[in-house]
Amino acid sequence: MTFLELARSRYSVRNYLPKTVEEEKLNYILECGRVAPSAANYQPWMINVVRDPEVKKKLEETYNRDWLKQAPVILVFIGDHRKGWKRGDGKDHTDIDIAIIADHVTLAAAEQGLGTCWICNFNAVKCAELMNLPDHLEPIAYLSLGYPADSMDATSRHLKRRSLEEIIKFDHV
Repeated sequence: MTFLELARSRYSVRNYLPKTVEEEKLNYILECGRVAPSAANYQPWMINVVRDPEVKKKLEETYNRDWLKQAPVILVFIGDHRKGWKRGDGKDHTDIDIAIIADHVTLAAAEQGLGTCWICNFNAVKCAELMNLPDHLEPIAYLSLGYPADSMDATSRHLKRRSLEEIIKFDHV
């Protein structure tokens, strides 16, 4: 499968089978995230892998959706603002670096036949409290992870995409 085919096959899964994600697959996916690039290679990230039903139940209090309860794994991406690279004007790139590692994980999961869904609309303050995170650590995104209960034919799931001509400019200043 080419990278483009892989990228086109990935979609946001909101219906999971009650099937455990194998350790080998989970470790492979996490390794794909570990090697993700980051600004100045600072790697300002942590991932909390949530599988325990009691921990998941607490986490679900921060994003109460029935479909999330189906996911056998929830990955919590945590940014470390003390480690994040800061641009000359002070812009903190931690969120960008978290997006990069999360994207590596989503594509690695798709390659392994697993589905994911990015979740950013959760109560980050409550999540940080539940996890006893100090102020410099911020829960930035969740990814649900598991075997999709529906077909992985993403063609009907992707929204219409803008053409290259609409989004690409060459040598424009």
